[in-house]
Order: sequence, then structure tokens, then C-alpha cells
Amino acid sequence: MASRVAGTATRGMASIEPYEDYGKHLFTGAVADEYLAKHGASAALLKDPTWTQHSADTVAAAVLDWAVDNGANVYCHWFQPMASSGVRHGQTGQVQNMMMEFCREEGKIKFDFKGKDLIKGETDGSSYPNGGLRATHTAGGYLAVDTSSPIFLRGDTIFIPSTFVSYYGAALDEKTPLLRANEALSKNGTRLLKLLGYEVDSLQANIGLEQEIFLIPRDQYYRRPDIQLTGRTVIGKNAPRGQEMCDHYMAPLSSATAALDCMREIQEECWKMGIPLKTRHREVAPNQFEFAPLFGTNTTQIDQNIWVMQIIEEVAARHGLAALLQEKPFNDVNGSGKHNNWSIGTNTGINLLNPGQVSKASGNDELFGIVMAAIVSAVDTHGDLMRMAIASPGNDFRLGACEAPPAIVSTYLGEDMTSYLEGFKNGTGGAYNPETKTLDLGTSSVLPFEVPAEDRNRTSPFPYGGARFEFRAVGSSQNVSMVNTVLNTITAEKFGEFADKIEAGASPADVAKEALNAHWKVIFNGNNYDEACQQELTDRGVWRIDSGVEAINTLVSEKNIALFEKMKIFSEEECVARAAILHDHYSGTVEMEALTLIDMINQHIIPSCKAGGVGPLADLEAAVGTLKSAVAEIHAAESSYEKAQLSRVLRLETMIDIRETCDAAEEVVPANLWTLATYKELLFLDSHVDAPVSEFYD
Repeated sequence: MASRVAGTATRGMASIEPYEDYGKHLFTGAVADEYLAKHGASAALLKDPTWTQHSADTVAAAVLDWAVDNGANVYCHWFQPMASSGVRHGQTGQVQNMMMEFCREEGKIKFDFKGKDLIKGETDGSSYPNGGLRATHTAGGYLAVDTSSPIFLRGDTIFIPSTFVSYYGAALDEKTPLLRANEALSKNGTRLLKLLGYEVDSLQANIGLEQEIFLIPRDQYYRRPDIQLTGRTVIGKNAPRGQEMCDHYMAPLSSATAALDCMREIQEECWKMGIPLKTRHREVAPNQFEFAPLFGTNTTQIDQNIWVMQIIEEVAARHGLAALLQEKPFNDVNGSGKHNNWSIGTNTGINLLNPGQVSKASGNDELFGIVMAAIVSAVDTHGDLMRMAIASPGNDFRLGACEAPPAIVSTYLGEDMTSYLEGFKNGTGGAYNPETKTLDLGTSSVLPFEVPAEDRNRTSPFPYGGARFEFRAVGSSQNVSMVNTVLNTITAEKFGEFADKIEAGASPADVAKEALNAHWKVIFNGNNYDEACQQELTDRGVWRIDSGVEAINTLVSEKNIALFEKMKIFSEEECVARAAILHDHYSGTVEMEALTLIDMINQHIIPSCKAGGVGPLADLEAAVGTLKSAVAEIHAAESSYEKAQLSRVLRLETMIDIRETCDAAEEVVPANLWTLATYKELLFLDSHVDAPVSEFYD
């Protein structure tokens, strides 16, 4: 296979000059300041959301100048419809309009972009997943600029991050609930901090998102209808080699394949848009890779991650590759996740999960322990919602498979932190001073060095990692807005409950002590992959929901509707609608997989078996009928929930059995008669590419 695009060159000596364009396509900071100054303003204006009321024309004029200088003449309100992962390219919605006025009388055009164009838009709200919140005869959908996330520029278009709501204000998108949850966290958190003697203006959730992907040869991608249409292989015999030698993880990125140049170009596109995609490396499975940016506020990081996923897919195609973002593209090798590193910061930059930092800033040694007690309480009380937030269709195949944490929501704190909180629980609070230890390797060539007292626990769904919690069970294809909506909401509720009790006369230490005693069971520092440990957690009563379909249904439980209404995140109607949308997304995904499998059996596997005179023909023909009957049964079900339940059985039982039949056929059909790309052809770029020698010696 030709692995590279003509003209692609390997970069020579590194210098800072190629990166001088960093952030030039993001309207914030120095870039915004330069253009706003021409109109008598500065970038400081953008920090106050009320600019949309009194300075929209000023900002629009500056944005227009910036756009034109960078070759753009089109704008759009860029929003995030629900249930987009795995099916909608880029996971966003947009209508692109030219920033021009057309004068019919004179037959001329001129640039035109006003404040009213910038701050608000309108579209059809009925043609997106809406769970009954919209209909064709009540179709209005309204877009409003999200002032917390800067405007991007790519190609000839500027993209205005926006919320998307119905005529009555119901959320039709992923972003609106997150913004509401940010408000709840800040309101309840600042109230609690004030009662603890630490006054700040606001709080914000900061996140960092690690993005895992697969890169496969594009010519082989075209030989797999299942990957093309569903993002994963619904059949496929294992190659003789997998990941059993642990040889791929963090191995050198080879210049003999297209992957390295592809990853470089992805980073460079992102840097221009102000996305600090700093880290790249190989992951565990063959052809699996990871990118990771610096952390930032949750709205900006989620917007940036949405862009990263789109750019990955588009740039990969230019390098003769196909990028797979789905959680489990291949059987029996690791799938992909998106670790959601989460912390809480003040408007002055203090991290509430950094014990030394927050103790120094607040002058209150107990504040960190009280915040941790609230979070532990939130995880124990609302582990069902945390499980719901990661219930993407692809995660069905990952959770608990010794590559991702199980569907049991506990938190790892480490023995050092656990010992500290145990003292807090027993009435001996005070400051937490994380311990370290020294490693001496016994050689003068490497001097002794310090490491944290705690090891990493990669089996926990929600471990504390020093100044942050890492939600490790998140799926790679997800828009993580719901994940962070849940984290912020459940923490906000506990902050509010703590504040209520303190205002009623309880001492802060006693409130934290009571919470820790009530919710201690959710802390688990052992091996979550071990079945005996999983049973122990189940016996403790820690939230365990193995089925993603059932996890989604917790959105409409009495407890959770009450929570979201209390925190002003979702109304009951919005909860019901969102559960239906997520169930429809699940069953729709499974239906696509089943119909694709029918086509592959009829158009590829059966003909290959007949051509070779081998294989389980009768079983394959029967499988087609079984699949068609199962799909018909799903269609006949009355509710979205029932459809999703039937879809899960089809996917995790019936289709797995049929896969075994298909893989048995692949095992015996001669290679020259098998028309589908095999795992051997899909998974091993390093040994299956043709890299022209001349490219390295020009």
C-alpha cells in the first residue's frame, strides 16, 4: 500500500518559528486584543458575558476584520446536538452563511457581519434528536453564543460556539446542561467556601481529555463495510498476533509509516486553532494511538476535543489512513477511552483538589478534607448517574474487560489519602501533607529521586491522581458534556448540603465526618479487575449497573429527576426526553450493525464459502433469518427503552454467537477467496506498508 501523500516531508531541525502561528485562529487573548483595539476595545471585554448586550457590534466588527485577514468570509453558529457520537461527522451542527451583503440594485457585494448575526441564530429544532421536545409543527430551535468558549476559525469559516434550545428554553444540545451545571457548582461551592472562611468570586471545573484512536490503512478500511458504517468490526477472526507481547505501548512512532506524519499534521492544525495538543504516543493495541492536551475550563476543553476528533478523521484521510474513534473497533485487543481528568478551580487559580495550594490560600487546613468528603459522598450517592454518563454504545464492550474499569462506581484514593480521611472521619482533621518516597536504583549513574507515596491504580473508574480525579471509564467517541454535567451537578448538590448543615449550626468538621462515615464504602484501593473484589464492592452496595441500557434509564429515576430539578440542570421533561434519545441512539447503533452484518454475510461470507467449497453455509443462511427477525422485533417494540433492551440482547448475545460462525468461515476459506479485509491487514501498519525509500533520502 502507498502509505504517504506525495510531497509529505519529515520535519528537519526543530525551532520555535513554525509555531508562531499558534492560536492565530482562535479569537481570544492577544489575537482578540489586536483586532478589538482597532474598534476602541480590548480582549478584557470578552471576559464579561454582558458584552452581548452592549458591545455586540464592536465585537462583530473585530471578528469580521480577523476573519477577512485570515481568508475567511463565512460564519456559523456551531452547536452540539444530542446523540451524535459514532454517527455524526464532527458531532456538531451548523449552517454556514457568508459574511456579505448582496446589493441587488448595484449588482455588488460587500462584507457585512453585525452584532445581531454574531450573538443569535435560529434553525429547525425538529430534525435533530429531541425526545419529543420538538415536532415538525413546533420546530423552532434557537442558537445563542456561548461566551465562555472562544470563536474558532478554520479554512474560510469562523465557528461561533453556541447553545441550542427549543422555543420554550428546553435544552436540545449537550452544551446547555453543562453551562447550567457550571453555574450550580460555582454557586454552591462559593457558598460553602465562604462558610469555611475562604471567599472567592466563582469556581470553575477544569478538565484535561486524553483521546485514544486507531489508525488503519484506508484501502483496507474500504474493504470493511462494518467499519465504514458502524465504526467497528462486527466480525473478524483474530490475527496470529495481537497485543500479548506488550510491544506497541509507547513504542517509537515509526517514520516508515504514515502515522507519524499524520499525527504531526493533526497537532499543527490544532495549534493554529489554539488547541494545545501537546502529547502523542502509541497505545496498547496494534495501530492504537493517543493524543493529550493541556487542561483548561470544561467548556473550552470539550469544544476543543470535538474539534480534535473531527480533525483526526479528516487529516487521517489525507495520509491514506482511516481514523477510528469508536470504543471497541476490534475484538480481543484493547478498545479506546477518553480519560476525563477533572478538578475544581477558583477564579484566582487555586485548585481545590491540591491540598497544599488550597490550605495556603484559604488559611484553613481542614478545607481540603471537607471538599474531599463532599466528593466521596457525591460518588457514593450518585454513582448511578456517573455510570449513565459513560453509557455510550461502544462502552458495552470495554467496561470490565481488563482494559477499562468495570461498571462498578468506586473511587481510589490511595492509602496515604485514605489514612488522612480516616483520621478526619474519626475526628482528627487537620492539614493533608502528601508523602513521597525516594527510589535509589543502586547506581551512581542515576541519583536517588522522589516519587509519590501512592502508585497508580488503572483499574478504578474514578481515582484521585494528585490534584485531580480521573474519570477513566469514559468512551473515546463521546462528547463528554454529560460526563462533566454529572460531575459538576452531584458535587454542587453536596456542597449545598454541607453549607445547609453548617448554616444550621453544625461544625464543618462534623459535617465532613458524618458524610465520610455514611459513604466510606465507595472508597476502594484494590484491584477492580479482580472478580472477588468486584463481588466485594457489589456486596458493599456500591452502584453496579452492568447494562448501559439500564444505566441510561436511571436518568428518569425519582432520585435523579429530583436532583436535576433542584440544581436547575434539567426539568423532568428534559430528563425523560434525554433518556429516550440515548436509548434510541443505542438501538439505532445496534440496528445499523445488524443490517451491515446481514449484508456482509449475504454479499461476502456466503459467496466466499461457496467459491471455496467450505464453511458453515447452513448456519450462515440461518443467521441471516435470525438477524432479520431480531430487527423486526425491535421495530415492533413500543417504547425507546424496550427497543434498547432488545437491541442489547441482539448485540451482546445473538450477534456474538453469529460472529463465531462467521469467524469459523474465515478460518477455512482460502485467503484469495476471502473478500473482506482481515485483522492481519487492518492492524499492523508497521509490517504491512510500502514506504518508498526515496522519501527518506531526497
